[in-house]
Amino acid sequence: MNLQSKFFGKTILVTGQTGFKGAWLTAWLKALGATVVGIALEPPTQPSHFAAANLSDGIKDLRIDIRDRIAVEKAVVATQPDFIFHLAAQSLVRRSYDDPLETWQTNVLGTLHVLEALRKLDKHCAAVIITSDKCYDNVEWVWGYRETDAMGGPDPYSASKGAAELAIRSHIKSYFPRETSKIRIASARAGNVIGGGDWAADRIVPDCVKAWSTNKLVDLRNPYSTRPWQHVLEPLSGYLNLAIDLAEQPDLHGEPFNFGPQAQQNRSVLDLVQEMAKHWDQVRWRDVSNAVAGPYESGLLKLNCDKSLHYLKWHAVMDFQETVRMTAEWYRSYYHSPNEIASITNSQIASYTNFAKHRGLAWAQ
Repeated sequence: MNLQSKFFGKTILVTGQTGFKGAWLTAWLKALGATVVGIALEPPTQPSHFAAANLSDGIKDLRIDIRDRIAVEKAVVATQPDFIFHLAAQSLVRRSYDDPLETWQTNVLGTLHVLEALRKLDKHCAAVIITSDKCYDNVEWVWGYRETDAMGGPDPYSASKGAAELAIRSHIKSYFPRETSKIRIASARAGNVIGGGDWAADRIVPDCVKAWSTNKLVDLRNPYSTRPWQHVLEPLSGYLNLAIDLAEQPDLHGEPFNFGPQAQQNRSVLDLVQEMAKHWDQVRWRDVSNAVAGPYESGLLKLNCDKSLHYLKWHAVMDFQETVRMTAEWYRSYYHSPNEIASITNSQIASYTNFAKHRGLAWAQ
C-alpha cells in the first residue's frame, strides 16, 4: 500500500488544521497530492507551525468554530469529502480545569457536530475521529490500556474524551449500520506526542525550547511521571493507514484503535528532558514538584496497540532517541532559520517515511 496512490486527488476534510497535529497532517496530505479543506479557529499559539510553514497555501482554509453546528454541517456538505480527519479539540488538561464548559462543548458537542454532518452526506466517506489516550479511566496500572477498557477520567479533559468516545459509538450504532451505510467511522486514540511546531502551554517540550532558546531555566512540575512518548508523525501514520483500510474494509467500521510507541518508550519527563539536552546548548532545569501545587495529572499511562498491529499491520517506527532527536532538530531549525520551516517539515515527513519503508511498514512501501 502506497499512501500517495490512495490519497492523491482525493478531497479530504481536516478539522483542527491550525493545531499541532492538524498542521503536520495538513503538510503530509499536501505532500501526498490531496485536495485539503480545513475547518478550525485561528492558530492557537504564537508562534504556530501552521503559520510558519505557510500551510494555508494550496488548501481551502476555513475559519469555523467546531461548536457551531450549522457552520460545520454546511462545510462538510459543501466539501463532499472522501475522507474526514476530525482533530479539532480543546487538548490541554490544565486548561480543562480552568474552563470545563469550553472543554466539554468543544470535545463532545464538536464531535457530535461532525457526526451529525456526516448524516447529511450521500456518498462514500471514511471518517477517522481522533480522541485521546486519556479517554480511558486511568487507574495507573502497569499494563497498557486496550480498546475494550472502561472510558472516563477524573479531570474534565479526560472525561470529555471518554464521553466523546461514547457519543461516537452511539451514533455509529444508531445511524450508520455496517451493512448499508456509505459512511464508515473509526475512532483513534493516541497521546503524549512530541515534535516540532508545538508551542502549547504546560507541555514539557514547548516549555523546554521556549526557555532554553532564551537561556532561561525550565521548571519540571512532574519530573517522574511517565508517558509513552512518540513523535507526532507516528500516530498520524496510523490515522492515514486506518482511513485507507476503513474505506476498503467494512469490518473496521465502528472500531476504535490505539496508536502508541513500543512499551520501552514509556519514559519519565526527566528522561525526556535529559535526552533533549543532548541536542541543545545551555540547558538548565529544576524540580519544582514539591513547590508547585497544581491540579491532578496522571502519573502512569500507556496503551496496548496490539489491535492496530493485527488489523492494520501498523506499529511505531522510531525509538526514543530518534524521536527526541527529530523533535529537537525541528526546533533548532526554527530558531535558526524560521523562513525555511516548510522545507524542514517536508524533509522530516520524507525522512520518517523512509524510516518506515526500511523497517518494513506496509503503508510506506
